[in-house]
Amino acid sequence: MAAGKNAKLFSDAKKVIPGGVNSPVRAFKSVNAKPIFIEKAKGPYLYDADAKKYIDYCLSWGPMILGHANTKILTEVKKVMNKGTSYGIPTELETKLAQMITQAIDSVEKVRLVSSGTEAVMTAIRLARGTTGRDKIIKFIGCYHGHVDHMLVQAGSGALTLGAPSSPGVPKDFTKHTILLPYNDKKAVQNAFKKYSKQIAAVIVEPVAGNMGVIVPDMTFLKTLRSLCTKNKSILIFDEVITGFRVAYGGIQKMFGVKADLTCLGKIIGGGFPIGACGGRAKIMNNLSPQGTVYQAGTLSGNPVCVAAGIATLKILKSKNPYPSLNKLTVKLCKQISQTLEDKNIEHTINQIGSMFTLFFTDGPVTGYESAIKSDTKRYAKYFTQMLNAGIYLPPSQFEANFLSTKHTQTQIDQTISAIKNLKL
Repeated sequence: MAAGKNAKLFSDAKKVIPGGVNSPVRAFKSVNAKPIFIEKAKGPYLYDADAKKYIDYCLSWGPMILGHANTKILTEVKKVMNKGTSYGIPTELETKLAQMITQAIDSVEKVRLVSSGTEAVMTAIRLARGTTGRDKIIKFIGCYHGHVDHMLVQAGSGALTLGAPSSPGVPKDFTKHTILLPYNDKKAVQNAFKKYSKQIAAVIVEPVAGNMGVIVPDMTFLKTLRSLCTKNKSILIFDEVITGFRVAYGGIQKMFGVKADLTCLGKIIGGGFPIGACGGRAKIMNNLSPQGTVYQAGTLSGNPVCVAAGIATLKILKSKNPYPSLNKLTVKLCKQISQTLEDKNIEHTINQIGSMFTLFFTDGPVTGYESAIKSDTKRYAKYFTQMLNAGIYLPPSQFEANFLSTKHTQTQIDQTISAIKNLKL
């Protein structure tokens, strides 16, 4: 695993960075491994500090849909960087990216650019509360919406429970207004609205879950959320930080035909640079300062370098429309993985939509958090370690999404299946 230079870099990092990493999952703890340190990346490949090459199915947790170090994106970024990297003053590029987003997503009429998905969620929830004058938020177990205090909640023993903090440092008062419900459970949502209808400011959901592994919703689940929010004058927030421009140009809303009131975006709209966005109907968005009274601000919001990368990425995605071919390749990969594991008599379930998928080591089906956690995480750790040794980089957690890029081809699929055939699980 992490030998040679990788091992030394990790040792050095732990002396000055908590846990040696700047985001917890990078520490590889859940797969009982030591992290690798990346020197460079190109196309579908990563190259670590020991000069080992990996086929990358994590893709920086989703943003690199056009592959690493895309020449066209880097060219646009360099043009902007040569003029300056940050101004703290409006640029035309910000308007251009916002226009592209509003043209792609029917429910989004105005956009506020921020610097991360977490910040987009924080903005959306504050905006929902400020718009409705209500406090309570419905969130679903297993859906991750960044490390916002009132989103770091854990479930109680009942199906309908007010959240308790899942991390030290989060006051109970911050989560007492968060109602935690099972994903894909229409009845639980209906009961929550019966009990708290006049108090619910918003429902926030990953329309396709990506942070307990990929879980595709029951279509009637999303439609139920839409109808209940409309009926009770609550705001429906779709967290499409992962799925936005990943599964379709315009995201899940275009694919499923269910419109949110507010949409959170990130990852792909920055083309690999740090970015986030909250967008929605003008009537709601106009409540943000300086037009309205709901305060939000950010020094690097709309950073020209990040925005330029996002514009270049969306231009390519719109003109090339790689989604059908990406889906076809991903389906092919998933079928071959499944067949190979069946031949080995290994229980598994693969959930897939578009160019994202998760292999769960359980006989399934996996439809929510309770079924996802039945997965054999020890077996996943063995799978991860052996695949890494074979030059295949996967998410270092059972409960994350795998991604393909336009640079993945049959060559990478063949190498991946060959590695899986040699597994000893």
